[in-house]
Amino acid sequence: MKIENTFSVITGAGSGIGRALAVALAGPCQGVAICDIDAEKMRETARLVEAKGCQVFTQVVNVADREAVEAFAIAVMAAFGQVDIVINNAGVAIGRASVAETPYADFEWIVGINMWGMIYGTKAFLPHLQQRPAATVVNISSLFGIIGIADQAAYCTTKFAIRGFNESMRMEARDHYPGLQVISVHPGGIATNIAQAARKVTDAEQELYDLEIKDFEKILRMPPEKAAAKIIRGIRKNRGRVLIGYDAKLLDLLARLFPRWYVGILGWRILRQKRKVQAKFEQGK
Repeated sequence: MKIENTFSVITGAGSGIGRALAVALAGPCQGVAICDIDAEKMRETARLVEAKGCQVFTQVVNVADREAVEAFAIAVMAAFGQVDIVINNAGVAIGRASVAETPYADFEWIVGINMWGMIYGTKAFLPHLQQRPAATVVNISSLFGIIGIADQAAYCTTKFAIRGFNESMRMEARDHYPGLQVISVHPGGIATNIAQAARKVTDAEQELYDLEIKDFEKILRMPPEKAAAKIIRGIRKNRGRVLIGYDAKLLDLLARLFPRWYVGILGWRILRQKRKVQAKFEQGK
């Protein structure tokens, strides 16, 4: 799909991949609409977009609130008159916790933002996308929408849901949404603040929790700007699935080649790493 002179919408654009996408699309696009729950961070993204000479529309939105997302869609259409690309990027994470340790409230919180936010964003803009000769929906899943890992059942649940939604909608597109491409994005370790912003759901000591976050951040290596460039290339090339990072590509291959064994292999590595972090914490006491 050609993205020159189009109008794009990006949720969760206050930081990370969302901000990088907004800034990158500000070049070829005629207008970029962004939303985030953090007004200050969103305004900073807007300044970066405007600095590239692109129209920008902003609105503070909690994507877990359907009425708020629908109001955002109405406001964007009033401002731009059309929408060609919608990127549902807003997402959250929780700290390491088993299914037994994760309260219902935290499952509901993460599902509300990651899964329902994606559904609300897609459905709110879909009627407008259908009016365009060519349009794109990009829903950001994760490496953990391809493989599941221990102590992240809540997060994996939402990201697998996004992947399934994308694949189903892509199949529907031929009959129901002519001209619409649906892209499922699966980032691996991207250097964003998602780990630091993760909600703590267990009663683990803060020092141990901080060590776990630092340990996880070691795998977050790719700059969000590079990830954004790969997503935009996927839009241009109409790639139904975009894997970002060597880790995403390697583990996707592992899961496909060894569907019975990858759970045991990864489970062993994760347990070993958890024990290392625990030992380091005990030594520091």
